Amino acid sequence: MEKRSMMRVLEGETVFPPPMWLMRQAGRYLAEYRAVREKAGGFLDLCYDPALATEVTLQPIRRFGFDAAILFSDILVIPDALDRGLHFVVGEGPKLTPILAREIAGLDPGRAETHLAPVIATVARLRRELPEETTLIGFCGAPWTVATYMIAGHGTPDQAPARLFAYNHPEAMAELIWMLADMSANYLIRQLQAGADCVQVFDSWAGVLDEASFEAYSVAPMKAIVDKVRAAVPGAKIIGFAKGAGPLLKNYREKTGVDAVGLDWSVPLSFGAELQQSGAVQGNLDPLRLVAGGRALDEGVDRILDTLGGGPLIFNLGHGITPETPIAHVEALIARVRRTRN
Repeated sequence: MEKRSMMRVLEGETVFPPPMWLMRQAGRYLAEYRAVREKAGGFLDLCYDPALATEVTLQPIRRFGFDAAILFSDILVIPDALDRGLHFVVGEGPKLTPILAREIAGLDPGRAETHLAPVIATVARLRRELPEETTLIGFCGAPWTVATYMIAGHGTPDQAPARLFAYNHPEAMAELIWMLADMSANYLIRQLQAGADCVQVFDSWAGVLDEASFEAYSVAPMKAIVDKVRAAVPGAKIIGFAKGAGPLLKNYREKTGVDAVGLDWSVPLSFGAELQQSGAVQGNLDPLRLVAGGRALDEGVDRILDTLGGGPLIFNLGHGITPETPIAHVEALIARVRRTRN
């Protein structure tokens, strides 16, 4: 079988038109997703039901023929495995029991293997049911981003609770970060062994860190994850998405050893082209261009292809697709990315 197009790009090859998928491509903008979500009951029930999680992962592949499917799950299943009281409140998002510095040593990472078994079952089922040419992406949340939710107990605009915790309790913060790094690596290894072709690590809150903290809480644990995963699965392909990191992405790429760097929409394309000299990049259309459609969408797509299309590129959004995105605009995006070069 010919190697899947996205995997070719992760090996440094230029493929044009570039392979594409969209972050949160299985989501509320799809009527068929909303129907399954209602059937499942709660969001976590959907994440832990292999049959339903497989179904919603496959929906955007059936409808749009994306080059990759990403496992339907959530970055907070790791703290859920640590019994941190995770639940989702409609209109407010995830809620957890905020962790105190003195409680970190009492966490039990050993619960993760059994707790996350349904997710691993979903991965195996997906590889059996996906089209042969479709890349299957596994994922997890990065230690820093997961820690921010564990510390605050919910999402915050600038993750001030976690930043302050790190300054006031550096030893406890380091203990938490390294525990999460080890658990995350084990989780990714299991996904790869179950059939994932590659994995992505989402550091959605990397952009709130200053340079020294970024090195300590984003770069160092990510390098440890990459090293541990590749020790268990030689040649494993790993995408790092450190949202908001901007110019720090150069150091991030060099030190972590990721195969591709995800670019959020604020990253200048000229800088993306610099990063591309060292390997694949992924991104970085503003999700709101996709909502707007028309000229705004066309211009955004063309700029990315003109600047990055001559190198190893995985076309994606600069963050997740939003619920109000019209289906017709997604179809227009796909058509424009995939049109043949003149």
